[in-house]
Amino acid sequence: MIPASFFRRLLVKALASRWAVPALCALLVSALLLVLYISLKAKIVDSHAYLQTPVLVLDPGHGGFDGGAVSDDGTKESDLNLAIACRCRLIAELFGQKTLMTRDTDDARTDFSHYSEHEDLVHRAEMVNAVPGAILISIHQNDFPTGQPSGAQVLYASYADSDRLGTLTHNNLIRLLDPENRRVAEPAPKKLYLTSHVQCPAILVECGFMSNNFEVQKLGDAAYQTSISLVLVGSLLQFLQDSEIR
Repeated sequence: MIPASFFRRLLVKALASRWAVPALCALLVSALLLVLYISLKAKIVDSHAYLQTPVLVLDPGHGGFDGGAVSDDGTKESDLNLAIACRCRLIAELFGQKTLMTRDTDDARTDFSHYSEHEDLVHRAEMVNAVPGAILISIHQNDFPTGQPSGAQVLYASYADSDRLGTLTHNNLIRLLDPENRRVAEPAPKKLYLTSHVQCPAILVECGFMSNNFEVQKLGDAAYQTSISLVLVGSLLQFLQDSEIR
C-alpha cells in the first residue's frame, strides 16, 4: 500500500510548481481513486502513525443563529465558511492528516434565548485547547461598507510559529489564486477572541469579501472552494514538513 506520507510529499511539491492548482486537482483525484481502491481491497489502518500526527482543527466561523456577514444576494458567511472547512477536512484526511472541526453543521448548540456569541467563542477555544498537538485554521470571510475591496488575507496569532504558518499560507493563496492581491499577512488583533485564547499555532483566513458581489460568486463556486481548500491543507503540510527539517 502506498503510504499517506507519499501523497503528502507530492502535495507539498505540487504547491511549488508553476501549474500548482491543476497539479493539486490532479493529485486530489489520484488520491481519491487510490483510497477507493484500498477501501475495496482491504481496511488497513496504521493507528499508531495516525495518533502521532498533529491535529488540524478547522473552525468554520460563525454558524447557527450567527450567520456572520451577509452578501447582497443573501449568501451567509457561515455557509461559505462551513463549505470550505468541510472540503479542507476531506482533503486533509485523504493525506493522512488527523482533523477536528469546531462545528460540522449549521445547527445552533442552544436555543435563541440562551445564545451568546461570546460563550460560543469560549466553547470553541476550549475545544481547541483540549486537543494535544492542535494547529488551528479558522475560516472566515471579510466585509466592508463598499463593494470595492477584494482578496484573501491571513491573520496569525501570537502563539509560537503562528506567524510562520500564517505568512506561508497567505503567500500561497496570493501566488496560486490571486496574484494581483497586494494584501499581506498580519498579526491578528487582540480583540479576536479565538486567536487570542488558544494555546497552539493558529491562523484566521479571510478567504474573500462578502461585500464584493463578484467575489461572493467565486466563493460560492464548488471548484473555487476546492482550490482554496487545497492551498490551505497544502500549506499546513508544507509547514509541518518544514518544522521536521528545522
